[in-house]
Parts: sequence; C-alpha cells; structure tokens
Amino acid sequence: MNPITGAGTEVPALTIEGVSHRFGRVEALADVGFTVPKGAFCALLGVNGAGKTTLFSLITRLYDSTSGRIAVAGFDARRQPGQALARLGVVFQSRALDGDLTLRQNLSYHASLHGIGGRAARLRIGEVLALVNLTDKADERANRLSGGQQRRAEIARALLHRPQLLLLDEATAGLDVRARAEVLMLIRSLIAEEGVSALLATHIFEELSPADHVVVLHRGHVLADTTAGALAGDMPLADAFLRLTGEAA
Repeated sequence: MNPITGAGTEVPALTIEGVSHRFGRVEALADVGFTVPKGAFCALLGVNGAGKTTLFSLITRLYDSTSGRIAVAGFDARRQPGQALARLGVVFQSRALDGDLTLRQNLSYHASLHGIGGRAARLRIGEVLALVNLTDKADERANRLSGGQQRRAEIARALLHRPQLLLLDEATAGLDVRARAEVLMLIRSLIAEEGVSALLATHIFEELSPADHVVVLHRGHVLADTTAGALAGDMPLADAFLRLTGEAA
C-alpha cells in the first residue's frame, strides 16, 4: 500500500512497517506502514487523536513501539538508535527556543549537543541561517521573533547536524496564512535544493498540493497512501477526507 517508492533500490528516508502501539488498553496505532522516499515530501494527514504525535514519538524513540519496524535512512530505530536519530531533524509542535537567548546563542547551544563547536559551529550556523533567510536576525532575542520567524529558526536548528529526514509535527500550527505559506515554501525548497526528505504531520488541507504524497492516518489506522490529487478526485480534499474517514455530515 505504498505507490510512491522512489527510484530504483535507493534506501528510503523513512520506512514504517507493521507498527502498532498501545497505551494500556487503548490502541493508538494499528499495523501502520508507509515509506518516505529519499529527497521526498510526505504529509501525514489526520485530525487530533489520529495517532500522528504517537508515531512521531516512536520514530524519535520517546516511546518504544510494541511491534513492527521503523528505519531511518536504513538504520533500525530500535537496534541502531544512535545511527537512526543522528539522521533525524525534528520540529515539534510546541515552541522549543529559549526566548531569552539570541537566535545565534540558541543555535550554538544546539550545535554543541551534536558535538559541533568552534569554527565549524560558526560556519554551520551561518549556513543554516542563510537557508531559512534569517541571517539578519542572528543577534535578535528569540522572543522578539515573529511566530513564522521562530518556526524557521527551529527548522534551522533541526538542520544543524545535516539530517537526512525532517520530522515536522504540526509545524505551521498557530501561524497566520502568510507565515504558514512561508514555512511550507521553505520546507519544499529544502527538499529541492538540499536533498533532505520531510514528513509533515498536519490537519490543514490547504497546505497540500495535488502532487503531494499523502498518508491518511485515522484512529491509528492508515486509510490511504497516495497523492493528494488522487485522494481528492473531483471534490475538495477536505470533503474526500471526511468521506474516507466516515465523518462526513
């Protein structure tokens, strides 16, 4: 159930196979499986409670899956957690910058966590700030940045160690239309220009283009793994989603 597999035998950025997870008697995920090819964009589409954050927590090893396999760039997240996590850059829904520090200080601290220091850190911080168009904000305190700028700063932070896969959990939540468009444009440009892959968890249908790879997650189950255009057919994507999930009025 994965029509978008990438070229040849290239190792996918993310492989999810038969992943299930429970919180006591509550089944949060049930036999979830899909693939994000190298250098590709994928949207994990679902409403609140669908299991998106639980799946991200399994990928990042905050939780251990009760069954199945998760691999990042070919490295098994359970058996090779160090190698898998080293290839991940994560932007969670909640804000994670220290507002009292400058953007440069925030990035320097995070670089040190990845063992990047000295001249190498300064050079890399300059590179990622340029990528997200925040060079002129390097010495601004984080709490003085707009919501959209903070999101771009968090993406810069996630890119410091040159990950192969970006995980973005509701990365545009709380942003206005313009800021949301800027963040999405940045994500797409990073894929095209830097070769990074991205998995974006979202419930905002307007964020998606017809050619986008979409995995619909509903109540812990994958209901579709296709493109947004194929899912929508001749109706708006939101209507097709509601019909698929059985929640249409």
